[in-house]
Amino acid sequence: MAQTPLHVSSGNDRAEIVKFLLDWQGSEKVELEAKNMYGETPLHMAAKNGCSEAARLLLAHGAFIEAKANNGMTPLHLAVWHSIRSDNHATVKTLLEYNADCSAEDDEGMTPIKHISKGPGSEKLQELLHRHLEEQRKRRALEACGEAKAKMDELEKELSNIVGLQDLKVQLRKWAKGMLLDERRRSLGLKVGARRPPHMAFLGNPGTGKTMVARVLGKLLHMVGILPTDKVTEVQRTDLVGEFVGHTGPKTRRKIQEAEGGILFVDEAYRLIPMQKSDDKDYGLEALEEIMSVMDSGKIVVIFAGYSEPMKRVIGSNEGFSRRVTKFFLFSDFNPEELAEILHIKMNNQTEQSLLYGFKLHSSCSLDAIARLIEKETTEKQRKEMNGGLVDPLLVNAREYLDLRLSFDCIDADELRTITLEDLEAGIRLFS
Repeated sequence: MAQTPLHVSSGNDRAEIVKFLLDWQGSEKVELEAKNMYGETPLHMAAKNGCSEAARLLLAHGAFIEAKANNGMTPLHLAVWHSIRSDNHATVKTLLEYNADCSAEDDEGMTPIKHISKGPGSEKLQELLHRHLEEQRKRRALEACGEAKAKMDELEKELSNIVGLQDLKVQLRKWAKGMLLDERRRSLGLKVGARRPPHMAFLGNPGTGKTMVARVLGKLLHMVGILPTDKVTEVQRTDLVGEFVGHTGPKTRRKIQEAEGGILFVDEAYRLIPMQKSDDKDYGLEALEEIMSVMDSGKIVVIFAGYSEPMKRVIGSNEGFSRRVTKFFLFSDFNPEELAEILHIKMNNQTEQSLLYGFKLHSSCSLDAIARLIEKETTEKQRKEMNGGLVDPLLVNAREYLDLRLSFDCIDADELRTITLEDLEAGIRLFS
């Protein structure tokens, strides 16, 4: 029967031998989770023979309480069977002390409670298991609630780094809260259908935060269990479309496979659709059709991004597009106040790899002061063309001006790392 000495001693409640084996320091390792021909561990053997003391020793040494035999039964299933025959609930109580799962199902979908027939003497056993099942549900609900709050806090931290886009933030919160409540529903034993992946279109000019939001969304969907990874695979036309007949399909499929389990972010998606319908040599439509073919699989979330007006070509190019892409978000151009906020956020979230790591803004660089500076020194056309892309080169220019302004005689550490309004003004004037 492929039983180890630990199986035999546990199944006969020989506690002194079980302890001896568990404490064994010899060269041959004693396998705590070894399985016999029925897939039973030593803890299964103790449970099905009512060996409470042996079970307690095994559990104290870390035996896996939810181990499943070949028929899917856990030790608690087998302990219940023994209790029904012997009217002795000691082993069941021992397993429940170690929080054995009362809702675990075997291969026939039976929980330990369902194995109890409504015969004489079964009331105490049923009451015992029902009481623990209710306690476990309450405990899981509390744990799920705490985990959900922690995840929402993490999401809010990510959203705090996104400027504007209030409608999108509301939608992200809706998704996150709904998905986390589904987790809680399942923890209470409720049957809840799986949510469909939310394919989206991000419409707006460059620099409005489309790629950054896609990365936040990747973290969110992974955090709540819709996607197995948080990776975002960014692609453009050149990554998908081949130059010759037969090249585009395999090329696009490779990118789809690379993105599987995460988000496929198709930037400048309108470039997949030819300007002229008569352009029969363009293979962009083939790439789009390959992407559309996997969007119902649930293995990937697709985000199409690009300028608002040209994206209408994509929306109208495929009958299934509007059915599959159900969420459209407009990324508006940033005004001076929002650009000032982005600058502050970037300065407060510098990584060690950043050129601005270790630097800070002078107290005179308030949001209002920076907003006035941006409005004065840039044109509306510049802001529309660059949007958030204006901030990084502005900060790099400001740091270079700081270096130029300081002398080698400067020994004030704070002055050496402080960017002033004068530095920002000099940096922004380089744009014109």
